[in-house]
Amino acid sequence: MSASCRVQGCRSHTDFRRVLILKKREADHSACGDPKAKPSYLVDKNLESAVKFIVRKFPAVETRNNNVSTVNFDLTKNYLDLVVTYTTLMTILSRIEERKAIIGLYNYAHEMTHGASDREYPRLGQMIVDYENPLKKLMEEFVPHGKSLSDALISLQMVYPRRNLSADQWRNAQLLSLISAPSTMLNPAQSDTMPCEYLSLDAMEKWIVFGFILCHAVLNSDATALSLWKVALQSSTCLCLFRDEVFHIHKAAEDLSVLKVSECRLIVTNVCFDAVLCRGSMHRERRKFLRSALKELATVLADQPGLLGPKALFVFMALSFARDEIIWLLRHADNIQKKSTDDFIDKHIAELIFYMEELRAHVRKYGPVMQRYYVQYLSGFDAVVLNELVQNLSVCPEDESIIMSSFVNTMTSLSVKQGELLLLLTGKRAYTSVSKASLGIADHKELGKMMNTIIFHTKMVDSLVEMLVETSDLSIFCFYSRAFEKMFQQCLELPSQSRHSICFPLLCTHFMSCTHELCPEEVNTLINTRKWSLNLSLCNMFLDEMAKQARNLITDICTEQCTLSDQLLPKHCAKTISQAVNKKSKKATGKKGEPEREKPGMESMRKNRLLVTNLDKLHTALSELCFSINYVPNLAVWEHTFTPREYLTSHLEIRFTKSIVGMTMYNQATQEIAKPSELLTSVRAYMTVLQSIENYVTIDITRVFNNVLLQQTQHLDSHGEPTITSLYTNWYLETLLRQVSNGHIAYFPAMKAFVNLPTENELTFNAEEYSDISEMRSLSELLGPYGMKFLSESLMWHISSQVAELKKLVVENMEVLTQMRTSFDKPEHMAALFKKLTCNVLKRMTIIGVILSFRSLAQEALRDVRHTHTLHCHSLHPLPPTTVAMNVYELSSAAGLPCEIDPALVVALSSQKKNISPEEEYKIACLLMVFVAVSLPTLASNVMSQYSPAIEGHCNNIHCLAKAINQIAAALFTIHKGSIEDRLKEFLALASSSLLKIGQETDKMTTRNRESVYLLLDMIVQESPFLTMDLLESCFPYVLLRNAYHAVYKQSISANA
Repeated sequence: MSASCRVQGCRSHTDFRRVLILKKREADHSACGDPKAKPSYLVDKNLESAVKFIVRKFPAVETRNNNVSTVNFDLTKNYLDLVVTYTTLMTILSRIEERKAIIGLYNYAHEMTHGASDREYPRLGQMIVDYENPLKKLMEEFVPHGKSLSDALISLQMVYPRRNLSADQWRNAQLLSLISAPSTMLNPAQSDTMPCEYLSLDAMEKWIVFGFILCHAVLNSDATALSLWKVALQSSTCLCLFRDEVFHIHKAAEDLSVLKVSECRLIVTNVCFDAVLCRGSMHRERRKFLRSALKELATVLADQPGLLGPKALFVFMALSFARDEIIWLLRHADNIQKKSTDDFIDKHIAELIFYMEELRAHVRKYGPVMQRYYVQYLSGFDAVVLNELVQNLSVCPEDESIIMSSFVNTMTSLSVKQGELLLLLTGKRAYTSVSKASLGIADHKELGKMMNTIIFHTKMVDSLVEMLVETSDLSIFCFYSRAFEKMFQQCLELPSQSRHSICFPLLCTHFMSCTHELCPEEVNTLINTRKWSLNLSLCNMFLDEMAKQARNLITDICTEQCTLSDQLLPKHCAKTISQAVNKKSKKATGKKGEPEREKPGMESMRKNRLLVTNLDKLHTALSELCFSINYVPNLAVWEHTFTPREYLTSHLEIRFTKSIVGMTMYNQATQEIAKPSELLTSVRAYMTVLQSIENYVTIDITRVFNNVLLQQTQHLDSHGEPTITSLYTNWYLETLLRQVSNGHIAYFPAMKAFVNLPTENELTFNAEEYSDISEMRSLSELLGPYGMKFLSESLMWHISSQVAELKKLVVENMEVLTQMRTSFDKPEHMAALFKKLTCNVLKRMTIIGVILSFRSLAQEALRDVRHTHTLHCHSLHPLPPTTVAMNVYELSSAAGLPCEIDPALVVALSSQKKNISPEEEYKIACLLMVFVAVSLPTLASNVMSQYSPAIEGHCNNIHCLAKAINQIAAALFTIHKGSIEDRLKEFLALASSSLLKIGQETDKMTTRNRESVYLLLDMIVQESPFLTMDLLESCFPYVLLRNAYHAVYKQSISANA
C-alpha cells in the first residue's frame, strides 16, 4: 500500500516538481544555447579559468532507487508520465553544455556568501556526472522498476493499437460520425475505458518508446511488448521532449547497447525505413479524414447544440485525434531529414485547425447546456447504477460502504455549482487501488468501469475548460514560429483555404497555456523575453496580412467597377452614335467597317452558369476571406486584445485615401489631371463596392467614408500627404487661371465656363471640360464646403497679392489721382492729368475679376450641391455691414449663398501688413477706384475689347472688371468703415465722365471698340447691389447704351455673315 500511496501522493508533488524543474532546465538550455543570452558569469573573462577548473573537478554523489506498482487509469497514467518526465528531464539536462559551470559557480558563490558549500551540492554534482549518457544511466537505474514499468506499458496493448489505426479503418468504422446511425443519435456515447478514448497518442508513444528503452529486457521475453515497441517506432521518427526539443528515437535506439540483440537491431532498421517512407502518407490520410469528420461534427453541432450533451465524448475524441496529427506534422516537418516528400507539407492544415477551433467554440458557448445534461445524467442514471453495483458487492467492508453511500447521496443531490465530486471519486478510486485495500477495484471491474465513466461525467460538469486544454491545446506553435508563419502563408496562397485563415490568430490565444499554473514565475519570464513579443507580433502579422489580402481584393474589384462605370461616361457615346449613323453607308460601299464597340452591360450576359469572370473570382475570394475576418469580434493573446475587423477598417481607410488621390491622375510635369466629373464617377463606384463590404463583414463603412472624405476636404491628410483639395486647388490656380491671365482662355458668361481661345500654341487641355457648371458641381461634391472654402481662401490670397500691387501703383500716382478726383468736370485738365499717370491698373483688375468670376462659378456650384442636401436653406436677406453681419456672411458664403460683401475677400485684404495710418489706407482705397475709373477709356483702343453677344462678354475678359470693381470696393470700404454706396457713386461719375470723352474723339484707332467699352458701365451697375439704373441714367445717357448694344449686335451679325 505504501508504494501505491506514494505514487498517488506524489501526483500533485511530482506534477509540480517535474513541470517546475523541466521548465527551468528548458529555459537554461535555451539561454545557454544563445551566445547573446548566456548568463554573464559564463562569458566573464575573469571567471573563465575558474569555470574550467570547476568543470574539471566536478564532484560525485550517490544514486537513489524507487519502486512502485500501478493499478487503475489515473495511477497508471501518472506513473508513466512521471517516468517519461524524469527521462526527459535528464535528457534535456545532459544537453546543456554549461551545466557543470552553472552548478559549480553557484556552489562557489554559496560558499563565499555563507562560509560553507551547499549541503546538496555533492549529490547534485554526482548526478550531473553520472548522467553524461542519460539513457544508459537510466536503464541501470530502472532495473528494480522493470516489472512495474513493463506491466504499466503492457496495459496499453488494447488502447494503443485502437488509437493507432489507419484512415481507411476509421472511415470504415464511421468514426466520429453522428449521422451514420440516426436512430442512435440521441443515445449517450459510452465506452468501458472513457478516459482512454481521448488519451493523447503522442503521450502513449512516449510512454512506450522511453519505457521499453528503460526496461528493454522485456522485449526479448514478451511478444506483446515487442509488438507495441515496433508499432511505436513505426509511427514517428522523433518525439517531443519539451516544447521544440525533440528526441530522435531511431538514432537513439540504434546507439543503445541493448540493440546488440540481432532481432532488435533488425526491427529498428526496418521500422526506421517504414516510418520515413510510409508513415507520412498514413498521417496525411488521417488528416484528410479528420478534416471531413470534424467538419461534419461541427456542422451538426452548430445546428443541434443539444447533441453536445450525449455526444461530448465524440467532441473530445475528435479534438484529441486532430491535435495529435497536427503536432505530429509540425514536429516532423521541422525535423525530418528528407524534406522533398510532400507528405510533410499540408496546405490544408488550416482547415483542420479551423474545425478544431469551431468545436472548441461550441463547447465554450454551450458549456451550460452540457453541464445541465450531465448533472441530470449523474443524478438520474449514474447514481442509480452505482447504487446497484454497491448493493450487489459480495464483500463490502463498513468503511467502504459508508463512502460509497456518500457518493450515491452526493450524486443524487448534485447541482452545477458543486465541484467536489470529482475530487472525492478520484481519492476513493486511489484508495481502492492499493494492494492492501479491503475493496479492490481489480476484483470488481464493473465498479471500476463505472467509476471511470462517472469521473468523465463529472469532468463535463466541473472541468470543461481543463478538458479543452487537455485534448486540444496547440500552444506548442509558440515555439515553432517559422513553421507557423509558413503554414499561414500557404493558407493565404490557396483561395479555398483563406476562409480558415483566422485559425492562425486563434491559435495565438493558446499561447497562454504554454505555461503551467504551478510555475507562475515563468509567466513573468516569458513576458520579459523576446518570445513573448514574438508571439504578439505573430498574431499582429497574421491579422495584418489577412486585412491586406482583403484590401487588395477589394481594390481589384473597385478597379473593375471603375472601369465599368467609365464605360457609361458621356464621352464614350459619340463613337457609338457615329457608328450607328455610318453603319448603313458603310454597308452600301461594301467596305469592312470598324468592329462594333461592345456596349456597356455585355459583361453580364452569359451563355451558361459555368462561365466565371474575373470579377466573380474576386468576389468569391473576398467572401471567403471576409468570413474569416468576421469570424470572431476579438481575441486575447497574453494581456493584449486584437480586433480583426479594425485591421480591415484601417487598411481600407489607407487604401481608399490613396486611391482617391491616385484617381485624380495628376501629373505635375505635364499638369494633367482628371476631370472632376470623371473622378466623382470613379469615387462613387469605389464607394458602392465598399458599401457592399458590409454584406461580408460587420464593419461601419460609413465611418471609413467620413474619415477619408473629410480628410480630403483639407489641404493635407492625417499622414501629411496632399489631398484632392490641394491638387485641384493648385491645378485651377496654377494652370487654368494662369492661362487665362496669359490670354489663352476667356470666361464666357453666357456659357458660365472658361473656354479656350484660338492661339498659335494649343493648350493640352480643354478649359471648358474643367470649368463648366457640371464640372464645378462635381468639384463641389468632391471637395465639400471645407474644400471649397480652402479653394476660396487660396483664390483670395492671389487677389490680395494683386491688390497689394495696385496699392503700390496708387501710391506712385497719388498726387495726380488726388487732383483727378476733384477735376472730373474739367475735360481738358483731366486729359492733361491722365497723361501723367505712369501705369495701367486695368490688367491687374482684370486678373482679379477673372479670379472672382471663377469663384462665383464655384460658389454657384456649391449652392446647387448644397440645395440637393439641405432643401430648407435657400437665400440670405441683405444685412448692414456690421461684425455680426460679417459672421453671418461667412457662414452663408461657406454654404454657397451669394453675399453683398464677400467675407473671404474682406479677411484676405484686412490681413495685409499696414505700415501707414488708417486714414492713409482709406485714401489709397478711394484713389484706387479713381485710378480704375479714369483708365477705362484706354480699353477702347484694344482690338480684343470687342463685345461678343454670343458669349455675353469680351474675349480679353474685361467684362470681369464689373465683378472686380464691385467686390473690391465693397471689401475695402467695409474694412475702412466707409460708405460703399457713396464711393461707388463717385466711381460711376468719374467713369461716365471719362467714357463720354471718347465719344468726342476722332481717331478711329482710339475709339474702335468704344461701344463695347460703354457696355461696361451697364455691367457694373447690373453686378452691383449698391447701384441702380436711375443713378446710371443721371451720369450716362441710356440712349448711348441702347445704341451701343445695337451697334455691337449689328457688328456681330455682319462678322458672322
